[in-house]
Amino acid sequence: MKKTANLPLSEFFIESIVKVMGFSTIGFVALIFFFLLREGLPTFSEVEWSNLFGLRWYPTFDLFGLMPLLLGSVLITVVAILIALPLGVASAIFVREVAPSWARDILKPLIEVLAGIPSVVLGFFGLTTLAPLVRIYLGAPTGLTALTGALLLGYMALPTIISVAEDALDAVPKSYRDASLAMGATRWQTIWMVVVPAAKAGIVTAVMLGMGRAIGETMAVMMVTGNAARLPLEWDAVLRPVRTMTATIAAEMGEVAQGSTHYHVLFGAGIILFVLTFLINLAATSALFQRRQGRGLR
Repeated sequence: MKKTANLPLSEFFIESIVKVMGFSTIGFVALIFFFLLREGLPTFSEVEWSNLFGLRWYPTFDLFGLMPLLLGSVLITVVAILIALPLGVASAIFVREVAPSWARDILKPLIEVLAGIPSVVLGFFGLTTLAPLVRIYLGAPTGLTALTGALLLGYMALPTIISVAEDALDAVPKSYRDASLAMGATRWQTIWMVVVPAAKAGIVTAVMLGMGRAIGETMAVMMVTGNAARLPLEWDAVLRPVRTMTATIAAEMGEVAQGSTHYHVLFGAGIILFVLTFLINLAATSALFQRRQGRGLR
């Protein structure tokens, strides 16, 4: 209290604003979750569990099976991360370890700019350019497939993965590189066997944050995946249309009757999506905390 009382008025005012903004952020998240619970919890009493986690999504006939939507979201997210992970980590290694300083000063702002492209613009690009390429060169019956959505989501996750992974590589002490080079290792051996393993926790954090970015995307996915509520269990499921939970909520919320079972089920899907995103971000935060602890011990 004495420390706060001795602060100049301007500093005390700024510190108070920062505290209020910090607590208000937590409060907004809590209010959003409370709103989801209020509107979505009736789902679990109005709909039988066998129906809610069934295999068919036909709300018109009171079939509210969320499994096709959940598996569609998981499929697209996993494929997107498999595409973005090697590209993102390789780009981060190039920017931090290989590129000259002048190129790094150009590339880093450009990577940040990629994150600012509106998802609807990417959706139009996927609809008009990427989908025909998938249909023609991969022999898919339609270009609106899970692969098309995964390619777009992989691109959208790249800025997050590159930025966080590059920060993790930058945090590796220079003494690690010097010791490896002094023992006769080449530059590439130092990168792959010393620097990348030392930054593993930060790279895992980058992947988790990229996954959180991908699983919550709506507009681009809704435009290019075909929106077919079907189980993606075939061997060529990535070349077939799918439907995600986010696309379902966005497409049907405007037409559903407020207070109906269908309305509550959509909010129930929002609760599941909220929990999944929270768990992914929690895992990323835990990995980041462990990395910072490791740096503190060194």
